[in-house]
Amino acid sequence: NVIHSRKPIRAAIHNIANTSYFHLNKNNVWLMACTRQNANAALVFEFLYKFISVVQAYFGVFSEQSLRGNFALVYELLDEILDFGYPQSTDPDVLKLMIQTHEGGSLVKTKEDQGKITSQVTGQIGWRREGIKYRKHEMFLDVLESVNVLMSPSGQVLTSHVSGSVRMKCYLSGMPECKFGINDKVVAQQPPAAGPKDTKSKKAAREPIAIDDLTFHQCVKLSKFDVDRSISFIPPDGEFELMKYRTTQDVLIPFRVTPMVQEQGNRIDITIAVKAEFDSRVSAMKVNVIIPTPHNASKVSLFTEKGKAKYNAGDNNILWKVKNLTGGKTCQLNAEIELLATVDKKKRVRPPISINFEVPIACSGLQVKYLRMMETKLGYDDSAVLKWVRYISRSGLYEIRY
Repeated sequence: NVIHSRKPIRAAIHNIANTSYFHLNKNNVWLMACTRQNANAALVFEFLYKFISVVQAYFGVFSEQSLRGNFALVYELLDEILDFGYPQSTDPDVLKLMIQTHEGGSLVKTKEDQGKITSQVTGQIGWRREGIKYRKHEMFLDVLESVNVLMSPSGQVLTSHVSGSVRMKCYLSGMPECKFGINDKVVAQQPPAAGPKDTKSKKAAREPIAIDDLTFHQCVKLSKFDVDRSISFIPPDGEFELMKYRTTQDVLIPFRVTPMVQEQGNRIDITIAVKAEFDSRVSAMKVNVIIPTPHNASKVSLFTEKGKAKYNAGDNNILWKVKNLTGGKTCQLNAEIELLATVDKKKRVRPPISINFEVPIACSGLQVKYLRMMETKLGYDDSAVLKWVRYISRSGLYEIRY
């Protein structure tokens, strides 16, 4: 029963002497939970990941150094979030009320603080405490998406889906109530106005999208969402994830990669053309194209007018880096590969080309229609709040067969 080795371990659960060991690795630190009962495996792993998020909320990073340097605090956190083997509250905001990191210890000293903790843990709104005050009211909203695409050599999209999340940072006083609207097909009551459709990005921005899966933060009032599909919530203080979603229809393909391969004896000529399919006013950042090469490659010559290309003999691939690529533009890479003669007559297997990127658009077509808030007790509303909305799409598993 090997728990740690240089090679990756496929099994995340080991059974030894009627005891189940659940383990995972994060930043070269192994976390393990053990039980002799028939426990829910998903619940155990969810608790381990929640513990990682709690440590990150306290120390900024989950690492061996942060755990060693704060061992007493970590022990106290475990004692608070786990009681007789049953997970308790893992909300960092609630834990920070009970376990503080400043000098003077982690014990609560005044009865007023004890009352605040009791009301927050046992109250209806356990994710936000009362009495929060800010001089400047701000709301930051990030729409983060991971684009997963598989293309054929001819450029036809075989499979595509987008996994996204909406993350927020709220610095608001009191107990504000916020409303958030997106262009979901179920939400849209009227069809989009008829008119010319110039670009794919404008079309995706106007038309409602079909969302397959939705998962909300506990602060969202699901009763209102089921009735009128409005996302109403009282936000936690600071940073949190409001919702996660997944869509498989009408996915905007940000890059079209066209590979051309010619094999002549012991020589292979490869031409890779990458075209940005989004609006010309948008530029993609950190575009990296990885082209696998044969194991018996002896010499590789690379030619490109944009970016830098390098052959990695140890990884058997060509790494092509482009710092930024404007929408509508096309860049090209030419590679000449000389092969060593081999006895093996088997046909070479071509792993797919992969591409990594970051582009400031929503490839699912999701658009924030409105973000409103109101605080009746303190008497401020939308006009006193600065709002910032940002869209970022990154590559997930973006591969092209060739």
